[in-house]
Amino acid sequence: MTLQDSPFLRACRRLPVDHTPVWYMRQAGRSLPEYRRVRADVPMLEACARPDMITEITMQPVRRYDVDAAIFFSDIVVPLKAIGIDLDIKPGVGPVVADPVRDASGIKRLREIEPDDLPFVTEAVGQLTGELGDKPLVGFAGAPFTLASYLIEGGPSKNHEHTKALMYGEPELWDEMMRRLATITLGFLRTQIEAGASAVQLFDSWVGALSAEDYRTSVLPYTSWIFGQLSEFEVPRIHFGVGTGELLSLLSEAGADVVGVDWRVPLDKAVQRVQPGTALQGNLDPATLFAPWEVIAERTRDILDRGRAADGHIFNLGHGVLPSTDPEVLTRLTAFVHEQTLGRL
Repeated sequence: MTLQDSPFLRACRRLPVDHTPVWYMRQAGRSLPEYRRVRADVPMLEACARPDMITEITMQPVRRYDVDAAIFFSDIVVPLKAIGIDLDIKPGVGPVVADPVRDASGIKRLREIEPDDLPFVTEAVGQLTGELGDKPLVGFAGAPFTLASYLIEGGPSKNHEHTKALMYGEPELWDEMMRRLATITLGFLRTQIEAGASAVQLFDSWVGALSAEDYRTSVLPYTSWIFGQLSEFEVPRIHFGVGTGELLSLLSEAGADVVGVDWRVPLDKAVQRVQPGTALQGNLDPATLFAPWEVIAERTRDILDRGRAADGHIFNLGHGVLPSTDPEVLTRLTAFVHEQTLGRL
């Protein structure tokens, strides 16, 4: 089998597959004991800048779970760190920005990514594509709205009040910030694709906090620009956000080949909301993995059945693997999806 014939890439392109492909958001991370050993004394952003560590951590779930795709180990704030933004990832909190960006002078600090900013990404992707062979590597980046929220709020936020105040009250400043962040996001994705990533996912983790009208006016133009610029590479583009049931049509309109669906919307309903000719990814609730196996199996069968309504389906969770998840359950789940769908599609 060649890389382009992999079930994951074929499903992204809405081509026939011999089984439903599987990978998991945050499949590499704290749920794995081998990850905790490697990261024992290494801060997150340092780990994200060491090619040997990026490669090892990315490969760990591929070896353990036999998933159909690897996801590049990094963080959405890595490109912001690379251009000189003073931030850190604090355990149990997430990204924290030392000097929040809330005015024109702060926005001017958001410069374009340059080739010399991310040498560790290029090196790590090269190592990984060599190890993965015919298994795809998914590159990723944070979408402009989510990056803006971290920068404006200074860290994670429940209400995004400072972000929305800038978006509503200073639309010209918001436009300048989103344009700059879209350029940074594109640069991060380009670097991964040019180094060998065979698909990319754009995470807009916080965009579910917006109404459809606000999304269309204040986010969609920038996301659409990113996907439009990526079209020259002819790699599948995946778009995912949390709590985006009311935004699925707009997420699809932005131009992705695949839309990720969280656990709140059944896949057969999601098919009716996205644009025609869109593959779907998802969408088992990550908390389901703590239930008895019979419950996991029943819910997984239901998702696989509903996923047949889509032009293409990649099985995934509806968000990332929770840190206390038993890795053995994910190993069993991957095999179960493969067995349940082998030859039936």
